[in-house]
Amino acid sequence: MAEQKRVLVKEKLAAEGIGYLEDQGFAVDVGTEWDADELLARIKDYHGLIIRSATKVTADVIQAADKLRVVGRAGVGVDNVDVEAATRRGITVVNAPASNVLSAAEHTIGLLMACARNVPQAHADLKAGRWEKGTWGKGCVELQGKVLGIIGLGRIGFLVAERARGLSMQVVAYDPYVPEERFHELGLERAADVGRVYREADFITVHLPRNAETIGFIGDDAFAQMKDGVRVVNVARGGIIDEEAWARAIESGKVAAAAVDVYPTEPTTACPLFRFDNVVCTPHLGASTVEAQSRAGMQVAEQVALVLKGQFAPNAVNIPLVPGEEVDELMPYLSLCEMLGKLVVQLADAPVAAVDVTYEGVIGRYDTRILTLGVLQGMLAGRVEGELNFVNVAGIADERGISAREVKKPAAVDFLNVIRVSARDAGETLDVAGTTLGPAHRPRFVGVYGHDIDIEPVRDMLFLRAAEQIPGMLGKIGTKLGEFGVNISQATVAAPRAGEAAVMGLAVSRPLTDVQLRQMVDAAGLLEARRVTL
Repeated sequence: MAEQKRVLVKEKLAAEGIGYLEDQGFAVDVGTEWDADELLARIKDYHGLIIRSATKVTADVIQAADKLRVVGRAGVGVDNVDVEAATRRGITVVNAPASNVLSAAEHTIGLLMACARNVPQAHADLKAGRWEKGTWGKGCVELQGKVLGIIGLGRIGFLVAERARGLSMQVVAYDPYVPEERFHELGLERAADVGRVYREADFITVHLPRNAETIGFIGDDAFAQMKDGVRVVNVARGGIIDEEAWARAIESGKVAAAAVDVYPTEPTTACPLFRFDNVVCTPHLGASTVEAQSRAGMQVAEQVALVLKGQFAPNAVNIPLVPGEEVDELMPYLSLCEMLGKLVVQLADAPVAAVDVTYEGVIGRYDTRILTLGVLQGMLAGRVEGELNFVNVAGIADERGISAREVKKPAAVDFLNVIRVSARDAGETLDVAGTTLGPAHRPRFVGVYGHDIDIEPVRDMLFLRAAEQIPGMLGKIGTKLGEFGVNISQATVAAPRAGEAAVMGLAVSRPLTDVQLRQMVDAAGLLEARRVTL
């Protein structure tokens, strides 16, 4: 009996997420009271680990985790996970990147309003027994008609823009990685350079990822370009706006008001912005809603379950990512690519050293690296020791001297999309091809040995070659399979080509033994017969 997989929930997780994992058949332990030493001592017993932001999954933890296959972060970032060490061990790291986008966008809008009307400051004074209408009403502004500058037009940035337009604000956005056509699709005004945002915006909000390029993105020079009296909000990541430069801009009057939810080091009670009365500060509350926490718990539980069941997790961070808008286009082809990988290695005469994966048609316009990994996964499935997954498959293939090259072609001849895998072995080239049909994307093999065929992949298949198509050959094959008690559910015969071997494909009810395979070849006068198990 297979060992029941165990998942450790190290930090607080929505009850829905824990319940989902248990419903999927996993044993779940909650170790929210464990310290770092206890985690290090006990992680060896777990196949999955779920954390939030407090737990540090270090290289030492990963090294001690003999069974660990997945680390799930119930949130957006994975700064507290040694992703490189996890990748080396073949451990998938997943997160829940879309769980808090709506909450963060709404918090941004709330802080914009707070900046415009001094809401928290007036509230604090009144609760303290002071009626300071003159102080906190002075200089307040409406949002309608004001220009909101958005720096970074990802999911949160777009949601902020959408809500700001609902408040009758004019939105100007800057993001050099978003094509101009996308701005038109979203109905937003595109700033060709960030300088335009600085010059025109009455309010500025940043929604950039934190990386080497964005740390200190807004500093003294940027503030100098801004309008006098601008209001600036950061609900993205601490350090994107230089806090010292921000403080200087507030002190000089360049910035009339500001709001900050994130800090370079968290938790913190020390920030140069805290000393200003016209700054609204919150302790990283962007994702702190009941709905966001529930979504994060469910999303990370679903991702962890997918990995533990040997399936692809779309939110994995340590394999080539599939952008959200491309998932629906690419994922239906992933299982087909794995089957093509299995097919090509089982038809090859010698170990395959290199493959070309050609993407013909619309699919060739996308980042297809994950599909190429799928081909490698199929080629190596059952052929390597230890765990094989999308995290480590490229490294294992490289260790075995197997290379994969992608080729993109803008159009396919007979189908909307075709994926071709060409293997080079012993100086010969072996070609197989596949596509999917219909709204359900049913996989089809449409090419084998360079010939056009049409057959639906099943677990057990036979691919046959003969010197020529002889009348009655298929009958002889069927008769022999009948003697073996093997049924044929599908058959395909490629159109004959002068001077080339005839090609046939069969879907059968069970695999043939080596003896049966030789007997069928002899009885039907075949050149060769290959059994394929998918």
